[in-house]
Amino acid sequence: MLGFRSVHLLKLAILLVAVSAGLLAGCKGGAVPGLTTPDFALSTPAPLPAPGAAYPPGAGSSPPGVPVVPNATYTLDSGDKVRVIVFGQDNLSNVYGVDGSGKVAMPLIGPVRARGLTTFELGQEIARDLKRKYVKDPKVTVEVATYRPFFILGEVNKPGQYPFVNAMTVEAAVAISEGYTERAKKRFVRLTRRFGGVMSTVMVPADYPVQPGDTIYVLERFF
Repeated sequence: MLGFRSVHLLKLAILLVAVSAGLLAGCKGGAVPGLTTPDFALSTPAPLPAPGAAYPPGAGSSPPGVPVVPNATYTLDSGDKVRVIVFGQDNLSNVYGVDGSGKVAMPLIGPVRARGLTTFELGQEIARDLKRKYVKDPKVTVEVATYRPFFILGEVNKPGQYPFVNAMTVEAAVAISEGYTERAKKRFVRLTRRFGGVMSTVMVPADYPVQPGDTIYVLERFF
């Protein structure tokens, strides 16, 4: 016959086996019930404040809403050039630059706001203005002809303004500026980007995707 102490230990052992079995059953695929994987990682920073693509430190490969390659969600700003096609109106179809005020100067209708709009939205704006006075049922398409340049400053051999290249990363931008200086801090750089008219700055890793208009600043190391 088991003594009181032995019975107590036996019950404890049975309880531990039951709890272990329950945990294993709930952890198929490696997940532990009640635990979640942290969202923050140095290589994948969270977004900067603003419309769809912003973040406090953390925008690694890509924070939510920030495209690696500019696409239909890309918003226009000063320095971009757009190709406007108005079907049946060859005199209006051309490549236009977005000026310092964020507008595109079109024949007949004059300046049209482009800053902060996608190419689709700009096409709608142009069509609406044309319809008011000049064209009965305008069909307008807009695409980016040339993206605005990016800037790289600080500890690189040739700081300055450079044409944007699709799928560019910070590392590629450094290569375009002829590499780091001997004093450069290489693991992280400071990146400034405009979101809805607001400039936001974060520290990002070398594999972070660059967008048109970004300013990259390579810091100096002190040891």
